[in-house]
Amino acid sequence: MKRLLPMLFASLASAVALAQAEPIVLNADCPPGFELSTGQCELRSLYQLYPSLQDAGVGGLKTGLPGWRDGFTPQQTDLGRYLFFDPVLSRDGTVSCATCHAPDRGFSDGLGRSVGINGSVLPRSAPSLWNVAFLNSFFWDGRADSLEEQMVGPLFDKHEMGSDPQLLLDTLNGIPAYRQLFAQAFPADFKSGDAEIRLDQVYAAITAFQVTLVSLNSRYDQYAHGYADALTEPEIEGLNIFRSFVARCAECHTPPLFTNQQVAVLGTPEPEGMPFDPGAQIPMNEPSQRGGFKVPSLRNIELTAPYMHSGRFATLREAVSFYTGGRGHAVPEGEELKIHWHIWEPNLTEDELDRLVDFLKTLTDESFKPEQPRRLPSGLQPMHQVIAYIGENDNGEEDHE
Repeated sequence: MKRLLPMLFASLASAVALAQAEPIVLNADCPPGFELSTGQCELRSLYQLYPSLQDAGVGGLKTGLPGWRDGFTPQQTDLGRYLFFDPVLSRDGTVSCATCHAPDRGFSDGLGRSVGINGSVLPRSAPSLWNVAFLNSFFWDGRADSLEEQMVGPLFDKHEMGSDPQLLLDTLNGIPAYRQLFAQAFPADFKSGDAEIRLDQVYAAITAFQVTLVSLNSRYDQYAHGYADALTEPEIEGLNIFRSFVARCAECHTPPLFTNQQVAVLGTPEPEGMPFDPGAQIPMNEPSQRGGFKVPSLRNIELTAPYMHSGRFATLREAVSFYTGGRGHAVPEGEELKIHWHIWEPNLTEDELDRLVDFLKTLTDESFKPEQPRRLPSGLQPMHQVIAYIGENDNGEEDHE
């Protein structure tokens, strides 16, 4: 780690020069799953043909999607992709959005508690970004109402990316390659030669990229659309348990997003040594929501271990087992929580728990996973490459410093 900053900034000048010699041209095509219509990328999915959730109970196989965000240009989307992977957005050039939302880890980071600049350990895990286009609130405690509002948190939090609005603008406006790319993505705003990058453009571009992270083509989806052989018999058994009025999983993890987007108080235990997290009680200023967290989507859940807001459960099997342990069985002594009414005592067998895990793994779909940039306008390395470097010392051996 001690070699990281010199490595990053020693390469900056030469890489910027390369970027200027071979300028990046933003993609003029929409990502997979989107169609270019009057200059904007619009979502296309079979689920758009089905009735709305209001008419489908707890979410039948052919249930329509909730509202979604789209309507950005291909260039804005591609600019957002570069920004998402670029650590130049952080104060010290060591953390990008992709650090905590890595594509190969289900757009999470594989940690129970994420890590920001200077090795700061954060209080909660990083939620997956798959299908955020359909969500109406963000963060584990639901305190943000839009993706633009959400991203202000990590960008300017002193423990996460550590930047501030003026520093971010000064940094991006000081990089000629980024000025050129913003002019490609927002041409109407750059008609004058002295126009500068604005914060709302940064937020819009990153949002444009994030709403293209759509995962709706898993084996479950193929089964839902009518291909009966997409699931095995044990997986179908798991689906039936999932939707049953015994397990009641689908009442909160409602298809097709596999979340009802509500806050629920479950009474999950914190990892050993961690204080109790009040969750949504704080932003809602509502005592009944103490210990409440957003119901996460189960899409690509196989890829995002460990589970719960602080990574309490290492495996899917541990997570599903929690729900059959009895209502409120893990509530810490001294806490009186208003446990969600769906949580009860289903008394599932070991075999039924195994079948649930079998089914949950059918929700994995990375077919629209975006390509990670090989080079960045800032000249820094994309964070997935930097992380790989940190893991080895000069002799190719692991560096544990």
